[in-house]
Amino acid sequence: MAKEIVKLIKLQIKAGAANPAPPIGPALGQAGVNIMAFCKEFNAATQKAGGDVLPTVITVYKDKSFTFITKQPPASNILKKVANIASGSGEAAKKKVAKITKAQLLEATKMKIVDLNTQDLERASRIMAGTARQMGIDIID
Repeated sequence: MAKEIVKLIKLQIKAGAANPAPPIGPALGQAGVNIMAFCKEFNAATQKAGGDVLPTVITVYKDKSFTFITKQPPASNILKKVANIASGSGEAAKKKVAKITKAQLLEATKMKIVDLNTQDLERASRIMAGTARQMGIDIID
């Protein structure tokens, strides 16, 4: 018989750097989860991700045990890394901050496609292109 799920907690945590400080500590403490056990397990599992921010879904069960799923970094973080910029534009329509090629966009899309709501590479590229446009990143041929 499956364990009864009490709570789902969604957090964005830097890979390999989970600690009991906010936001992790309070979120897990309210659910009655052993915070240090989560931090050790998360850090061990994400050590290879190189400090990227990972969206994480923590499932808390009735017996206070937990499981977690990590996803790919947010699309904006992937695009910032590909474009080699610190942040997107505050005025994306007026001020462009970078240019990337379609090949670079495709590379970013291949990283993120597992978390998108499509498995078609062309449609996933359009989603990523929309995010790039909103960040002030131009896509060139």
